Amino acid sequence: MDPTPAERDPFADAVRQLSTLRDFIRFAVTRFTRADVFFGHGTATAWDEAVYLCQHTLGLPLDLLEPFLDARLLDDERQAIADVLRRRIDERVPAAYLTGEAWLGDLRFRVDPRVIVPRSYIAEILREDLAPLGIDEDRVQRVLDLCTGSGCLAIVAALRFPGAQVDAVELSPDALAVARTNVEDYALSGRLSLLEGDLYQPLKARSYDLILTNPPYVDARAMAALPAEYLHEPTGALAGGEDGLDLVRTILAEAPRHLSPGGQLLMEVGNSRDALEAAFPQLPFTWIETTAPVSSVCLLAREDLVPKDQAPGRKRPRAT
Repeated sequence: MDPTPAERDPFADAVRQLSTLRDFIRFAVTRFTRADVFFGHGTATAWDEAVYLCQHTLGLPLDLLEPFLDARLLDDERQAIADVLRRRIDERVPAAYLTGEAWLGDLRFRVDPRVIVPRSYIAEILREDLAPLGIDEDRVQRVLDLCTGSGCLAIVAALRFPGAQVDAVELSPDALAVARTNVEDYALSGRLSLLEGDLYQPLKARSYDLILTNPPYVDARAMAALPAEYLHEPTGALAGGEDGLDLVRTILAEAPRHLSPGGQLLMEVGNSRDALEAAFPQLPFTWIETTAPVSSVCLLAREDLVPKDQAPGRKRPRAT
């Protein structure tokens, strides 16, 4: 007896009946939409995710689609795509973990479940003109990246400031192993140091012209409501405590000790922006415009973080 429509395996049907890349992209978009797959790890739509997973699985250049759309696929190619799409839907595995890579702009980073998937808006900011923020690129000689994870922001910073020494701190030794691979891929081990420890702990008295950090900032309520895709990521890299600010409070309190005069802190806090402003009403946060609907990256100077009787006056950068 033939299986009923409800019993049929759509992925097996796809392998038997579909023939071209265009067919499989259409199929993937349909299945993603019906399964209510969540996108938030590098792509924003079912189409983008379908194209990426199909191209990567076939070993095609990610920036060239049109010439391959109507190419007929071999049996093993159809099966490989179907297997990837099945895992993406049934297991809710983020695409980056399925492919072993994530992209920030045109920079590729190796990733696996030992690290969260790179998606920081700080990388976007570091690709833009920094002068309006009061950051003199020529004077940035030492950079610190706290909670470095895969090392992506530290690497972006090292490439943006080619004369700077960069330190990257991470508590998880598993994450540092991934970061080390990425640093080696970009041949930056000569001026990018990976340090294991809790926030500033391994730094002793070192000071920096620029501190970057995308720390765990998801509050308890948001953690309880995360889509299934995020449950594949390390909880410790996401959870920021009841209000999302557990680590942020320490970062702000100890930043002046590790910022050189005129140094700046660039910090991403995601959906904890309102909580941050409520907890620190005395701080003059500059919120930087990005492609996010609401800016979640703030800038503070060392002089903003020390008691007023110890800080010389300074001109605020342009807020956006």
